[in-house]
Amino acid sequence: MNIRNHLRGITLPALSLLIGIAFTVSSERVDAVVENNYSMPEPAVLTIDKSLSAKQVEIMKIAAQNYAAFWDTGIESYAGYALADDFIDLNLPEGRKQGVQGPLDASKWFRAVVSDLRCEIEEMILVENKAILRLVFTGHFTGEFGEYQGKGQAISFSAVDIYTIRNGRIKSNWHIEDNDTLMKQLKQ
Repeated sequence: MNIRNHLRGITLPALSLLIGIAFTVSSERVDAVVENNYSMPEPAVLTIDKSLSAKQVEIMKIAAQNYAAFWDTGIESYAGYALADDFIDLNLPEGRKQGVQGPLDASKWFRAVVSDLRCEIEEMILVENKAILRLVFTGHFTGEFGEYQGKGQAISFSAVDIYTIRNGRIKSNWHIEDNDTLMKQLKQ
């Protein structure tokens, strides 16, 4: 069966919409969501700069949600959808590789410490070419962190990320985590 048979009966506006969706949301992202029965993280609060077009908002929101989904699940393909090939971490933690590999390594390492790590978007602000997120990470400390061995104690800490988004992907990230709260919980 050729493509014409598949498209027979689809109106031109419907076809345009399908093509637009295909270019806006990659089929890989849809497959990953469907395959894992996973709902993308939605911000509890969303603030949008009124000068942004609806298309800009959707593109920026998808990039930010994909990166949050990566931290929420550990599935590396979400980072691939979110991060530009030349991604840079503007405040690179000591020992972490620059570029896309840095977050991939950090996620693997932290998931060995907190195997059930979850990430929620408490707030998202979209302005100009920036997405500013207030995130909350939760889980249970079951691995090793330096001299500390987890006993299953709950952890919950916040982070703020500021993404610069270009061409639908995160070009750079500035972030700060509430490491003081995290360390207190790990030491319990």
